[in-house]
Amino acid sequence: MTDLQGAVVLVVGATGGLGSRIAEQLEDEGAIVARSSKSAGHDLREPAAIAEVLEGVQAEHGRLDGLVVASGVVAFGAASELEAATVEELFAVNTTSPIQLITQSQSYLAASAADGREPFVVTLSGVVAETPVAGLAAYSASKAGLAAFIVAAAREYRRAGIRLVDARPGHTGTSLSEHPIAGSAPRFGEPLDPDRVTARIITAITDGEKDLPSTAF
Repeated sequence: MTDLQGAVVLVVGATGGLGSRIAEQLEDEGAIVARSSKSAGHDLREPAAIAEVLEGVQAEHGRLDGLVVASGVVAFGAASELEAATVEELFAVNTTSPIQLITQSQSYLAASAADGREPFVVTLSGVVAETPVAGLAAYSASKAGLAAFIVAAAREYRRAGIRLVDARPGHTGTSLSEHPIAGSAPRFGEPLDPDRVTARIITAITDGEKDLPSTAF
């Protein structure tokens, strides 16, 4: 069990449909939540910006016990019609930035573990990481890349007492699909309730789970 009471957790993408809910539910569990988002002026595609955010959390709260990466962008359309800038943006936001965040947060989280806490990282790659979808080829690839990184890195971080968890819910009823960086959203089936998805992720954090496949939702 992971006790969230008093835990300092950085939520990236904290103004998004899931990120905002995760931040609120973490606070309901007693966590101290530091919020980061592009709308707050944090462009975490830049390594220096990531370092600044992490150093800011450390300066304000004295430690970092958890990281939730809930940021992301989506693009729709045929693979043959993808523009280079769209692919670059998808991977910058969905893959490279989260990897940099996790890498740079390692020393802070390791210090938390050394102090006897149970630090964690949660990412949201989504069901497309398991089952890539036509019309979402580059988006699926960007999320699958993140999921693969978590599988491999989790084995390394475990030695430092840090738990990495990737969540892969199906299509969830947030506004992400309404604001693609390219294309238009297709017709989806009935979406998952974002509050229930969030509650499931919080349960995974507190219960010490190590993976959240699509079947967990």
